[in-house]
Amino acid sequence: MTKPQDHQIRGKSAGLLDQPYLLLVLAPLFWGGNVVAAKLVAGEIDPFLLLACRCVLATAFILPFAARHLRTDWPVVRRAWPALMAFGIVGYALFNAFLYVGLQYTTAVNSAIEQASLPMLILGANFLFFKVRATVLQIVGVILAISGVILTATHGEPLRLLTMDINIGDGFVILACLAYTGYTLALRFRPKVHIMSFMAVSFTGAAISALIMLALFGGGLGEVASLGNASPTVWAVIAYVAIFPSMFSQVAYARGVELVGPNRAAPSHNLIPVFGTLGSVLILGEVLQPYHFLAAAIIVSGIVLAEWAARR
Repeated sequence: MTKPQDHQIRGKSAGLLDQPYLLLVLAPLFWGGNVVAAKLVAGEIDPFLLLACRCVLATAFILPFAARHLRTDWPVVRRAWPALMAFGIVGYALFNAFLYVGLQYTTAVNSAIEQASLPMLILGANFLFFKVRATVLQIVGVILAISGVILTATHGEPLRLLTMDINIGDGFVILACLAYTGYTLALRFRPKVHIMSFMAVSFTGAAISALIMLALFGGGLGEVASLGNASPTVWAVIAYVAIFPSMFSQVAYARGVELVGPNRAAPSHNLIPVFGTLGSVLILGEVLQPYHFLAAAIIVSGIVLAEWAARR
């Protein structure tokens, strides 16, 4: 009687954290929602203030959970804290700063489609900087993905690239993608600490740099006082970006990778632009243009081609 009872209790209590594919859907759902949320309050809150709120609140949220791991990893953290903070500055603060500023000038749909190129940008950068072996088909996939980004950034008129007539918002989103590519490449040099310790210190670096960016490029630290007059929508967006894309998505993805392995988990990143685009249409009411469909098809073709070549 004991065994079935224990199994039954465990089945009821396992819950969300034992559902790998649900977790691997929730993570890109939250990341895709970051684009929609930021666009929802574009023009209503300084993008650097939104960034600072996100980074500071996310850091405060994670520190209590990371405290015991930080005590264990303290000898490494004390030696490597500048590198650990640099990960947060580039991968969290700089990426989202470029993204949030870009969304002041371009659509969330454009941003979502441009971020679809991230896997291919990372593949191409690994080939260029670390000589990671890539097949001809994988290189073709990278070229296709970049072509799709160019088509999106030029709003369906690639010849505009010759005159550098690119929407400034799309330019910032592309810079965000490049920042995250650099962050991903640098992860191979990540100091050996627990993931919670890594997140706590890197988030702290992101929070400090976000406050500096608010002071230098935003409305100044005094902008924090304007939150007293912020609308409920702004507060809801701040709460969302501070908790879901920052913390829950990281935990969900890490647990999903733990359960099924990195190779089976990696394709879930391709859902980020899907959820971002769907949210842009359903929540923001943005309209898909013909070049969006063409660009998405080109980027997806590049990803599929590269994945197929890698599996072969």
